[in-house]
Amino acid sequence: MSTADPINVLILCTGNSARSILGEALFNHLGQGRVRAFSAGSRPSGIVNPVALETLARHSVPLPSEVRSKSWDEFAAPGAPKLDYIFTVCASAAGETCPIWPGHPTTAHWGIDDPAHVEPMEARQAAFQVAYAALEKRIKAFLALDLESMSRQDIVAAARLIHEACQ
Repeated sequence: MSTADPINVLILCTGNSARSILGEALFNHLGQGRVRAFSAGSRPSGIVNPVALETLARHSVPLPSEVRSKSWDEFAAPGAPKLDYIFTVCASAAGETCPIWPGHPTTAHWGIDDPAHVEPMEARQAAFQVAYAALEKRIKAFLALDLESMSRQDIVAAARLIHEACQ
C-alpha cells in the first residue's frame, strides 16, 4: 500500500441500493487501500438491496457494517471527502443535474443494467451476477491504470475506453 492519500471514488446511481453499492464494495476491496470508495444516489431508496449483499458475500467481498443507501448531497456538503473520481452506473443518474462537487472531480459514465427489479428471483440473482461481473471487470481495468501520474484528460479517455471495451 502506498503512503500517499487514497484516491476517493464516488459511485452514483439513482436509488443507491444495488449497482452503486456493488461498485463501492468492489472499489474498496480491489483497491486494497489505494482507493477509498463511497456510493450515493440522487433519490436514495433508503435500503440496500438484499441481493446486492448476497452477491458480495458470494464473492467474499467485504462490506462495512455501516453501509447504507444515502443521498449524493452528503458528498457535496461542507466537510465531505474530497472526491477524485465519480462514476455513474445508471442512465438516470448520469442524466440528472448533479450537485456542484467540491474540487471538480473527474467523472465518467459506466452504465450497468439495473438488476434490482428483474423477476423472478432466480433471474434477479443472475442479473446481479452480471452486474457484479461487469463492474469487477471495469474496476480492475481502471485500477490497473497509473492514476497517480496520468493527466485528467487521459483518465477520462481511459475510463470511456474501459466502458466501451467492457460492454
